[in-house]
Amino acid sequence: MSSTGEDEASTLPRRQLGRFLRETREGQGLTIDQAAQLAELSKSGLHRIETAQVAKVKIREVKALCEIYGVDPPATRRAVELAEQAQVKGWYTAFGGLFTDTFNMYVGLEASARRLVIYHEQIPGLLQTAYYARAVISAFYADDAPEHIDRRVELRMKRQAIVTRKSRPLELEVLLHESALHRVIGCPRVMAAQLRHLAEMSKLPNVTVRVHPYAAGMVWGILHGQFVVLDFGVDHKGRPAEPPIVFLEGGPSADVYLEKADEVRKYYELAAAIRTSSLDGTRSRDLLRRVARSYEA
Repeated sequence: MSSTGEDEASTLPRRQLGRFLRETREGQGLTIDQAAQLAELSKSGLHRIETAQVAKVKIREVKALCEIYGVDPPATRRAVELAEQAQVKGWYTAFGGLFTDTFNMYVGLEASARRLVIYHEQIPGLLQTAYYARAVISAFYADDAPEHIDRRVELRMKRQAIVTRKSRPLELEVLLHESALHRVIGCPRVMAAQLRHLAEMSKLPNVTVRVHPYAAGMVWGILHGQFVVLDFGVDHKGRPAEPPIVFLEGGPSADVYLEKADEVRKYYELAAAIRTSSLDGTRSRDLLRRVARSYEA
């Protein structure tokens, strides 16, 4: 687990808070000028809150904005919690079940990213079929009512729009360990359909899928686990829109987000090493289809 340092507060809470306030304002049809006037803030002041440029967000301003936007009490409390977390120095960037639904930390970051590099040992959510997603979600949320499973599957399918949209689709690179092709999720029929879907998605100009074969052994001689590197592109002046982040999924424990430049750089280097020892796009696609046929036999 990583912290952002003893004398440095994580930027993640205020980035998530700013994103939530901006999207809520826009959902209410308010311009930034109108909202700032209603909250008795300057336009530049509200802009800094929404773009996470304020080191210390005032609780009263968050409450005022939530009231203006008609945010319900539970969501308002979570917004206030984000504002409070943004002020904590040396705060560990690990999240458990606090940030769900509207405040799902990873989903918010994913939706804002311009490019993702994913290393996984399971088909990543953005490229899952509904049946594969249902099998995964049902196993993790085994005690959930069927309607809750349905809702989670529906939300996962909606998230995939960032990959297939016509305007500025997400640039997605998936480095997939070969074990994901042979680990049966659902049933053989689900796996066959999933692998064929993955092969087709890999033909999109903004999607790259490379299989990391068993024969490649261990990169750097370690079992490094799954990770996602999120890149947020640049602004109109060519500067990073937001600092890149590494996401380490916690599973039953808290998720971890790495923000330090040297930590993020290490994962860029790790991804490059995995990429070098992976099959190219054509050979990966051929392997996906070959394994899919084996499930249909």
